[in-house]
Amino acid sequence: MELERLLSDSRFRVSDRQRDILRYLAERRFAGCREGVKAYSIALDVLGRSSNFDASIDPIVRIEISRLRAALDGYYAVFGAELGVSVHIPKGSYVALFPQEVVSSGAQVAPSLLARLPHPALADGIPEGRAVVPSSLPLVSRRWMPAALCVGLLVLAGAAGWKAIDRPAVTLKPAVTIMMSAASPDMAGEASVARDTLLTALSAFSTIVVTRPGSPTQPARRGYEVDLKYYADSDDRSVWWQVVDIASGTLLKSGLERVETEGKEPATIRLEIAGAVARQIASSRGVINALEAREAPVDSLGNACVARAEFMLDGSESGGVEGLRGCLERTLAGDPQDPDTSAMLARLYARDTATIPQALEMAKSAVSTAPLSDRAQGALMAARFASGRLDAAIDAGNRAMALNPNNSANAASLSLVLFSAGYFKAANDLAREAVAMEETPPRDASLVLALDAYRNGRWSAASLAAEQALGNDILTRAIRVAALGELGAESAGQRLGEAATDRAAFIAAFRQAAKMAQLRADLVASLETGLGKAGASFEAVASIAGQ
Repeated sequence: MELERLLSDSRFRVSDRQRDILRYLAERRFAGCREGVKAYSIALDVLGRSSNFDASIDPIVRIEISRLRAALDGYYAVFGAELGVSVHIPKGSYVALFPQEVVSSGAQVAPSLLARLPHPALADGIPEGRAVVPSSLPLVSRRWMPAALCVGLLVLAGAAGWKAIDRPAVTLKPAVTIMMSAASPDMAGEASVARDTLLTALSAFSTIVVTRPGSPTQPARRGYEVDLKYYADSDDRSVWWQVVDIASGTLLKSGLERVETEGKEPATIRLEIAGAVARQIASSRGVINALEAREAPVDSLGNACVARAEFMLDGSESGGVEGLRGCLERTLAGDPQDPDTSAMLARLYARDTATIPQALEMAKSAVSTAPLSDRAQGALMAARFASGRLDAAIDAGNRAMALNPNNSANAASLSLVLFSAGYFKAANDLAREAVAMEETPPRDASLVLALDAYRNGRWSAASLAAEQALGNDILTRAIRVAALGELGAESAGQRLGEAATDRAAFIAAFRQAAKMAQLRADLVASLETGLGKAGASFEAVASIAGQ
């Protein structure tokens, strides 16, 4: 009963094949297979793989199970078990368990249940609680207490007044209200269900706070209204939308998202159209986050720092990193428990080999504070990847994807981790999914497509993918030049000159970037061959590296 209830609940957001896997695991358990099934059986019976399937080469089963496990844990953490029974897939085996909810608030959890329900953050060594040590205060004579209190208050008020003059503004996440109507009265019910699905998709993003219409807005929190109209035709479903700045009444952006209905279940259609609208509104490069990053005062702390950092990181630009890092560090000093700031700092620290240990600690702190945040799990993926823990990075990336399947940035980052781990087909498929989500392809997804094309000797495809990549980082520039070098293009030398004024320094920087991306030695050597054909010189690289 719980399985059927769960699978029919629109709040349980998983793909069709993950639903098929869950049903398969449950049916096998009901049939007496208490120890679970093998990845080989799932690959053949559910995913349609051929009989020569090898789990060590194709990680599709592990990836889908990891996402399904995270989706189950996240669902029950938010919505609970309505029938007193939950569905759980323990780590280390492919079996469906149905533990009863026997723990009340404040009661001790049985060791057996803890063993079956591990906390992902605790597995990385995060302490279960933090001790708070109160500071001691000097005793004041009762006789002088009133006078001392008055003087103290006056001093504090004066100091606060002076500091307020130079104190930067602390911005909060923007508040967003959703207003949806149906194009005709007969579609009102369908539009209402679509609105609920959209609210679920929006709440999965960490960039905004969804509020009720008419709710008061704090001064440090900008307010936006999203108006939507739902259309239902015979062969498609459409949602027209517009985003309005409540304070000024300015129309910021509008659009129309359409999904074809042929061969699709109603729930799938709603998820697709809700995801498309949610990405336009609430993704890191969506209309609201872009405005928050651009419009806030330069010295603002809080959400403005987070928005700017995420915007920069998703484009892989390097300009202004130190300023953003300082902004985030000052924000965290004011609120040490802020998971969004910790997550962004972790991603920035992961870009520098000297601060990778701090990146891991920051990411773990973010996950411990907000275990259901895909932003926190994405930061943990980045930190683990930078530290060389590829399998652990893949697990964190799968959890991020399960928490928010509409976040193309996490999908793109996970595709790069999979590529570096040697799972080329899975990486390529996920990169294409990430590209299909956005008008502008995420940088990591374009990088994976370019690297995979180059690895297979498809120089023209590699050149095109690199040209389409967002940003101008060293790896993307190197692929552009190397592909032209392999093609023997006359423009290869010119592009090399545009990419690097100091060619020896360019090669040294490329090798460092390739090392950070954990590219395989044979691929790095192949790229250097292409760079050499474009005119790059390797003679002075050793001296540059020695310095």
